[in-house]
Amino acid sequence: MIRSMTGFASGNGALAPHSWGWEVRSVNGKGLDLRLRVPDWVDGLEAGLRKQLGDAVARGNVTCNLRIARDENTGGLTVNAAQLDTVLDALHQIEARAMDAGVSLAPSKATDIVTMRGVLEQANTVDDVATLAKTLLAEFAAVLADFNAMRASEGAALEIVLQAQLAEVETLTTQAAAMAQDRKAEMAQTLQRNLARVLENSDGVDADRLAQELALIAVKSDVTEEIDRLHAHIGAARELLVQGGPVGRKLDFLMQEFNREANTLCSKAQNSALTRVGLALKAVIDQMREQVQNVE
Repeated sequence: MIRSMTGFASGNGALAPHSWGWEVRSVNGKGLDLRLRVPDWVDGLEAGLRKQLGDAVARGNVTCNLRIARDENTGGLTVNAAQLDTVLDALHQIEARAMDAGVSLAPSKATDIVTMRGVLEQANTVDDVATLAKTLLAEFAAVLADFNAMRASEGAALEIVLQAQLAEVETLTTQAAAMAQDRKAEMAQTLQRNLARVLENSDGVDADRLAQELALIAVKSDVTEEIDRLHAHIGAARELLVQGGPVGRKLDFLMQEFNREANTLCSKAQNSALTRVGLALKAVIDQMREQVQNVE
């Protein structure tokens, strides 16, 4: 099965205290161009992603984006013992001075103390970057599978279109072959009449030389080779579609050969009906070439 060079996939994941979002997309390209936008603080991540993409994609301009967010509220709260001691010492001094002054104070509550600045702090967690990188690379395999599934789906649709276009090219080529066969007798008679006319009205003309020139004209108007090559190209294109995989370059080369034979057919036609078939061939081949530009 062939695959399209255009595709898209996205995904989300989390490993406390991090969460992230993936986005992978690709468009047509002559070769494989990987553009990664990933955090550089996750060691080994970019190299691992490049390897996975390189193994899974043969051609196209591929962009991979990864955005990682960190939840700063996942570490919990801890008591700052030093700050608590400072607060308790201050409260003890205040209560002692108040007692000396004859002032009665309400007893302090724990809930009052923990609200004082610096007593409770957010706990700091150390990021396990190695585990994060391993998790991200494992998860990316699923994102990449979705990405290739979309490209394969588009490739299947492309194959249907290309097979239909090849069938149309084959029909037109068969029509051209029949027309070329039908015109052989007519062209031979025309050449004989022209030869007789020239001989009747020319003195000193070498009849053998003139016959050779007319024979050469007849050869130049013969489209048998072009038709045979068109049939061969149709077979080669169908084999590539059945073969599947990254065959886009080979199909693109075949489109050039198709176009060359159609051009030559038109130039040799010397017949309005055959010329129309040649032009119809060129139109279908141009449409087919546009579709081939999407094949990996």
